[in-house]
Parts: sequence; structure tokens; C-alpha cells
Amino acid sequence: MAEATLPHGRPEVYEPSLFGTYSKKIGMWLFLLSDSLTFGALLYSYSYGRISIANWPTPFHSESIVNATIMTAFLLTSSLTMVLAVRAAVHGDAKAQRLWLLATMACGTGFVVLHAREWSHLIATGLTLPVFPAVPGHATTGEFADVAKSVPQFPATFFGLTGMHMLHVTLGVVYLGVVALRRNFIPILLLCWLGAWLGTPSYSPFHYGAHVLLIAAAVCSVILWLKPKVYDAADVEVAGLYWHFVDLVWMFIFPLVYLMSARII
Repeated sequence: MAEATLPHGRPEVYEPSLFGTYSKKIGMWLFLLSDSLTFGALLYSYSYGRISIANWPTPFHSESIVNATIMTAFLLTSSLTMVLAVRAAVHGDAKAQRLWLLATMACGTGFVVLHAREWSHLIATGLTLPVFPAVPGHATTGEFADVAKSVPQFPATFFGLTGMHMLHVTLGVVYLGVVALRRNFIPILLLCWLGAWLGTPSYSPFHYGAHVLLIAAAVCSVILWLKPKVYDAADVEVAGLYWHFVDLVWMFIFPLVYLMSARII
């Protein structure tokens, strides 16, 4: 029986990628598809409660609407800077790519800070969840102290929806920081965690929520230790897909949660 011999020196033939694109981009699209189902369920829960409950609260005064509008401006600006970062990456301009990524991170950080400020104000006026620690001298006498008892669906859906989005923005900033700065971002992330943990009172939900940054620093350290690399234009484009998705979700939350629940005096 003759032995079959394989020719050497021939280029290997691989199966073409799905839809003619690279696997990392397909993976991100699949992740975003699954994530859209999560946000869709949260948006549906909030909308259903608003339609079915007659005394649905309208806690957002003009100050809250202005604050949310500035938050929206931050995210819209971040979408522009993310596009410019992808453009710089495609043209091989590493310096411009890093600067635009840092600008996107700054806008995302501004959004999270303003959102935390909004949460703190609402919690101080009595809009809270049973899992949140009581604010000394405020939660029991605040403007919305009875909302959690009379309409518990409102704080549950509001904090669930906006909290999930705030988490996505925070992780997006971490994602972009790793792409832009790689290992140099880890000590910055640890300093941010330490500042957020020590700078928030113990009764604030952000006091223990700051540990998200610590967990993110640990995960990023493992990833960068196992696979150190210089991120190319494809990586920046994939990160941009995630960031634009987060911005798009806010374009549904802002009118539904804030504008349609504004208190007109």
C-alpha cells in the first residue's frame, strides 16, 4: 500500500470568516445582541410600570433634567471622539488615537460622575431601595420617602435600568483605558478605586460599588499579563462598537426615564 505524501510549501487554506469580517468583530456583535435583550427587558419593565400604575412618580425637577441633558451631551461628544479615535487608528496615527481615546474616557467619566450625583440627590430625598443603607436624617423625611412603599416598582426599575447602564459606561471607560494605555492603566485604575472608596460615605451605594474598579483592575492585570500586545486598528474599532452601543442605549433611557417623568410646576 503506497503511502500518501502531502506536498510541502503550499499555503494553508482556511475557511473564510463569517460575513467576510474578523472574529473579534463578530464576537462583539454577538455580545451586543445579547446585551440588547437585557436592556430591552429593563426598558420594558419600566415602561410597563409607567403605563399600568396611575400614580407613577415624576421626581425629576428642572435641576435633574439639566443634569441629565449635560450627561447626554457628554455621551454624544464621546461618540464623536470615539469615531475620531477609530479614524486615527486606521491611518496609523498612534498619538492621535491615544488622545482621542483619552478624550472619550474623560467624557465617559464625566457622565458617571454626574449620574452618581443624580443618584445621591434622589437617595437623599428618600427615593431608595431596601438594599441601600439609610441616609442619616434624610431618607426618612425626604420628598420621596413614601415612594418606595407606595410604588416600589419605580425605584426598582429606575435604579435597575440606570444602574445597569452606569455599570456599562464604567466598564467601557476601563476597556478604552486598557486599549489606550495597556499596563500603565492598571495603577491609574487602582488609584481611582481607592479614591472612590475612601471619598464616598459608608451609607452611599457607591461606597461598595467602587469595588467594581478593583475587580476590573484584577481582571485587566490577568489579561495583560497573559497576553500583552499593542492594540491595532481592529481592536479600536471593536471597542468603538461597544461604546456606540452604550451611547445608543442612553438615547432610549434619557427621554423615557427623564423627559417623560419630568415634574412640571
